[in-house]
Amino acid sequence: MATYSGYFCNNMNPDFFNNKVVVITGGTDGIGKALVNLLISSGAKVATCGRNQDKLYDLQKLHSGKPLHSIVADVSVYNDCKNFIDSTLQVFGGIDILINNAGISMRALFKDLDVSVIEKVMKINFNGTLYCTKMALDSIIERKGTIVGVSSIAGYRGLPGRSGYSASKFAVHGFLEALRTELIDSQVNVMWVCPGFTTSNIRNVALDKEGQSQGESPMDEGKMMSSENCAAHILKAIEKRKRTLVLTFKGKQTVFMNRFFPAWADKLVKKFFFKNKVLVR
Repeated sequence: MATYSGYFCNNMNPDFFNNKVVVITGGTDGIGKALVNLLISSGAKVATCGRNQDKLYDLQKLHSGKPLHSIVADVSVYNDCKNFIDSTLQVFGGIDILINNAGISMRALFKDLDVSVIEKVMKINFNGTLYCTKMALDSIIERKGTIVGVSSIAGYRGLPGRSGYSASKFAVHGFLEALRTELIDSQVNVMWVCPGFTTSNIRNVALDKEGQSQGESPMDEGKMMSSENCAAHILKAIEKRKRTLVLTFKGKQTVFMNRFFPAWADKLVKKFFFKNKVLVR
């Protein structure tokens, strides 16, 4: 798959992922799909899941003859996660790297939304990370591998209109940070990455106040980092065994401002989301 090789960073070891077993949740769209494509092109054995059988079929067809294991699974469902991880272990014999990528967003003011929306977001974003990590953990410890959470700037800074999304990403950060500390002596690396604004389907399928997909993005997707570029940065960070990765200038600026000037960050975030009309749509 030479088409994707150009996205790898120049100082990456092209052989690092060769023959490694990499599990990616939510691999049929956006960053997840870009990760699958890049990893297959680098010689990795890849397992992925998604809720859309047709998209999984297309992905499998694209990589026909390559070591790709795909299965229909909803990461918010414990038994689906168990089936996904168990089948991966059966097909490939172990797991070196787990990338918890599957996720969903929401856009609605808290005063307007049904609490079931936040519950659904938490089940997918947090429970999905929890379930898959728990089930893959023994194999990853045995192989001294890596656990990754694809998070968001919303995990560092609560965003208006995204209260449930922010809550889920804060939960993921806390969980992975605790796990990282527990596993220090095991030589397992635990990291979380925050892509910032990246071209993805996540905004199009973001839930509205009633839990329905909004079907459009309020952002200018053309001005964002591509999913392929984002995926390449994530793979580089995995190779370097980093703790955290925050991408895009605006993402880094937001994290910095919120840490050192939180009151100012409140005003800037409010202005960005309300004045630019990206709060809800």
